[in-house]
Amino acid sequence: MVTLAASPTHTAAVARLGHALSDSTRAAILLALRAAPAYPSDIADELGVSRQLLSNHLACLRACGLVESVQDGRRSRYALADPHLATALDELMRITLIVDPDCCDGEGCSC
Repeated sequence: MVTLAASPTHTAAVARLGHALSDSTRAAILLALRAAPAYPSDIADELGVSRQLLSNHLACLRACGLVESVQDGRRSRYALADPHLATALDELMRITLIVDPDCCDGEGCSC
């Protein structure tokens, strides 16, 4: 495994990711987009948040370079900006098991 040097650019990119994940709604949006792109209204309904709140968080995630808007007729869908993000988020979910090993057992997760 090759370890990258932590240049100021890399450090800033990791900080942006940390900022995005520091809010539970933004983290939930990123996790929701792991499987497939989605419309904001569907994400808002799934997460139980207002569309205005979701819009604000999507703007933050766009500014961080983590999601992108894809025009679909008159509507916009949102997707992760890079497929590597889905893999990274999956790995972060596995780390959750290290931090809180009791949240998942053989029958499901409570976390």
